[in-house]
Order: sequence, then structure tokens, then C-alpha cells
Amino acid sequence: MVPNITYHIMFICTFVYTKYILVEVHTDNNWLWWKHGVIYHIYPRSFSDSNGDGIGDIRGIISKLDYLSNLGIDGIWLSPVYPSPMVDFGYDIANYQQIDPVFGTLTDFRELLDAAHSKRIRVIMDLVMNHTSEKHPWFTESRSSRDNPKRDWYIWKKGKRGNTPNNWKTVFGGSVWEYDHKTQEYYLHTFFKEQADLNWHNEDLKRTFFNGIKFWLDMGVDGFRVDVINLISKDTHFRDNPIPFGIPLLQKLRYNSNMPESYNIARELRSLLDDYSERMCVAEVYSVPPGDSAVAASYLDKGHNAMNMAFDFSLMLRGWSARKYFHSIRKWYSLIPESGWACNVLSNHDLHRNFDRFWYRRNKIEKARVSAMLLLTLKGTPFLYYGDEIGMRNARLKRKEILDPLGKLFWPFFKGRDKGRSPMQWTHEEHGGFSDCKPWLPVNDDYPELNVRSQERDKGSLFNFYRTLIALRKRYKALSKGEWSPLIRGKNGILVYLREFELEKLMVILNFSSRRKKVELPGNSTGKIVFSTHRVQEDEFFSEMMIAEPFEATLIEFPEAA
Repeated sequence: MVPNITYHIMFICTFVYTKYILVEVHTDNNWLWWKHGVIYHIYPRSFSDSNGDGIGDIRGIISKLDYLSNLGIDGIWLSPVYPSPMVDFGYDIANYQQIDPVFGTLTDFRELLDAAHSKRIRVIMDLVMNHTSEKHPWFTESRSSRDNPKRDWYIWKKGKRGNTPNNWKTVFGGSVWEYDHKTQEYYLHTFFKEQADLNWHNEDLKRTFFNGIKFWLDMGVDGFRVDVINLISKDTHFRDNPIPFGIPLLQKLRYNSNMPESYNIARELRSLLDDYSERMCVAEVYSVPPGDSAVAASYLDKGHNAMNMAFDFSLMLRGWSARKYFHSIRKWYSLIPESGWACNVLSNHDLHRNFDRFWYRRNKIEKARVSAMLLLTLKGTPFLYYGDEIGMRNARLKRKEILDPLGKLFWPFFKGRDKGRSPMQWTHEEHGGFSDCKPWLPVNDDYPELNVRSQERDKGSLFNFYRTLIALRKRYKALSKGEWSPLIRGKNGILVYLREFELEKLMVILNFSSRRKKVELPGNSTGKIVFSTHRVQEDEFFSEMMIAEPFEATLIEFPEAA
């Protein structure tokens, strides 16, 4: 537990910044929301239920916009809200130009756009380009006959000598090929068989799909998170993937990932977005742990002609180590093109919550504050996952409560993705204030103590720690725009770096250790404490040497350069 004196210091610092800084409004003409702001990832089913059916919806999101504005959020990314059979909970889309009734209507969505924009919050939709649901009318036509005009909108192949067309495996294991008895050919699915892959070499498909993107852009949608962009194009010769040592689990995705057409589509999407004002796209780039920074960065191309940003998951897949974090950060920055821009993420709907990974078993709150300081002071756009700002934990679900098809398929070796998707904990009331009835997934049983309402009132809470850091990121251009340069590179559990922009110079000190550490810093200039887990705001700081307290996170400002 954090000592009482530490709690009181955080209370004082947070109170000062809550009172005097959070009222600031952007006056920088060069400020760009997706680049210099903070983006909040919402899993709509689990955010807020407005109609009492146990499932979060669009009107529930509208009802929480004041909360998001108060937190300091500049953009929200919504996991899919399109019509879907929900085999993969929205990532199997049956109509790209409608809203699933479980989430509301197009009218509700337009109201969300208007309400969010009125509060200077932008809206990002999920864009699944690799595949559709097998229930999509396009696929219904495609599988109806071999000579249907939409047959080539999907990937169909004849078998080879009584077997599947090649040896490709889905990301879940098993063949990517599903036999269709009616037309006596196989169709390709990178994920579940209910998710048929699109053929992006077909120009009619591409034209129709891009018209669907224009539909949302014309409505006012501000950007897209593109699902598994590196998987959307396949080798046209359908060559077998190499299998090292003959072990199927080691199959390399040489011919069904990162093909040239995937990069071309990224460029075409960026070109379309650039025809509109201040629109953006961020890529999810599929890779196996521990992530692949180089592949993620490759989808930025030259930085100005492909994806605006791409997620690098290597940071969130690292263990709790200052040195490992440093190496991931340095490698990621080294790969970003000169005119490109980084983004940073520690949790999402697939890889669970950073707060509750296995290396967080002890000192969770302390580590959560260090992580928050890291995420919100790094160079690049921070993406927060709903609930991380209050320290929500991964759900502990019984087998009968698992809904994720992956959890059902691989239990008990992999218990699925549901544990990172539990309902938002708003209050101490029944069901955590998420819904008036039993939610689609159980609410974590710690909601009576751990919820938004209680943390909003507590100036020393994790919520207010996040809120203050977001406010500081808006106040200091060095944090939102500045360069990043390391001073201590993870040695002895300590990570220290500078953020500098024009005359602003800030230093971030992070102790990943549970012990006090002597920190020797270059130079001997004097600064002042801006924000800290352990030190009093406005106190003087002498940079030559300090003793970092266990899990200390401190932000220091140095005088303006002459």
C-alpha cells in the first residue's frame, strides 16, 4: 500500500492541478486532435446501458460524454457497432452502413456525433476490411453460384488433389479453407469460418467498400481504427507458407500477411481521408507476441502517405521492467519515419487490462500510477482503454459465464477475451451502475469500492491521477509535441527521460522497483516539481542526485532556456 504521507502529497498535487489547470482550452492553432490529444477506447457493449437490456449502447455513450469531457478526452474509438450476428462480437459485419439494433439506430449515432463534437470530442469507428460476416448480403450472393457477379468479391479456390488449396492456418489454428458443398469450392477465412475474407484484388469490391467509408466520413465520423490491416491481402498464387522444423504451430505467415496490396490499400485510404478536414486512421497490425515494431511502423510508410498511426503492441506485451520498457520505446521511436507519428497503448479489448497482468500481482495501484505517468508523458498519442483510469481489473469468470468463442474453444488453456471486457463500474449501486438489469457479462465483484463515483470524489484516486496527467499533457506542449530523449535507460529499475519543445523542458523519473533507488542524473540544474506520487508540487528539485522512492513517478519542469 502507498504510505499515508504519499497519499496526502498526491491529494495536494492533484487538488492544485484540478483547480487551476483543467479549465484550460486549446489555443494552439497547430494543435491536432488525433496527434496531440488523448483517445479513449470504448467497448460499447460494456460502457453504459441506457435501455435496460443489459448491453451497453450508443445512447449510453451519449449519457457519459460529460464524464469523458471532464476526464480530458479528445477522441473516442468505438469497437464495432455495425449489424452483426455477433459470432465474434461485432467483428463479423453484416452491413457496413447501418447500426446494430442492440446498440441503437443511425439517428442515435448521428446524435452521438453531434453531442460529442459539441464537447470537442472526436469519434473514431472500427473498420473491418479483411472480412465480413457470412450473413452479409455480399457473401450470400457470392456463394450462390460460381458465376455470380460478386463471386470474386471473396476468395474462392478449388481443392488440390482432394485436399485444401494450400496449408495456410487461421490465427486460431486449423485450415483457413471452408468447403462449400453447393458450389463445390473452398472459401478463405483468416478467423472463424463465419468470417469470410474479402478479395481486395477485385476493383468492384474496392470501389463499393470505399463508398461505404465515404458514407461515414460525409456523416461526420472523424477517423477509423483499421482491423488487422496487414492481413487483408493475400498472395495471388496461394503458395504454401513455410513451416520451420515441420511444426505446424510455427507456420510463418509469409504469403497471407504484409503483401504489397495491403500497403497500397493503406495509401488509398489515407488519400481518401486527406480529402476531408482533420480525419485520421490508425492501424491494428497483427503480430504474435512479443509484437513486431518494424511491421507496425511499415504501415506508416513515409509518414505522410499511408496510415496516420499504427499500434505497436510490443510495449504492452513486455514484463514489468524499466529496461525492457526502455528498449521497446527506443526501438519503436527509431522506426517511426521522420514525418510520421507514434501512438502508445497499454490495454485493449483483445489483450486485456494492463493493470491486472500477471506481473502486476503485487503493488498494483503503485504500478498503475507509474504506467499512467509513462503512457501520458511519452511522445505519441496515448490510447486509454475504458476503465483503466479507475484501475478496473480483469474479470474472474466461471466457465459457464464465458461468451467469447475463443474462450469456449480453448478453455482452460486460454480463457478468452471476455475478462478484459467486463461492464464499466460507474457507482456502488447494483450492477455497478452500468445497467438496471443483469449485464451481458458479470460486473467485477469489487465494484462497491472501485467505481467512478467514489474516485471522482477522492482527490488522491487513480482517476484524478489520470485526470491531472491529461491536463498537464494539454498544458505543456513539451508533453504533447516535444522530443523524447532518455537519460537513464532502465538501469537498476529506473527510467528517466526528457521531453522538450521550444523553451519547455520537462523530465520524467520513473522507479519500477519496490525499493528506494539512488538516481544520479547528468548536470546540476534546478527545477520544480510539477506532479509526483511522492513529492510536493512546486518544491525545488536539484537534478544532480536524488533518492527515488519505491514506485515513484515524478514530473519536473526546468527553467526556460535563455
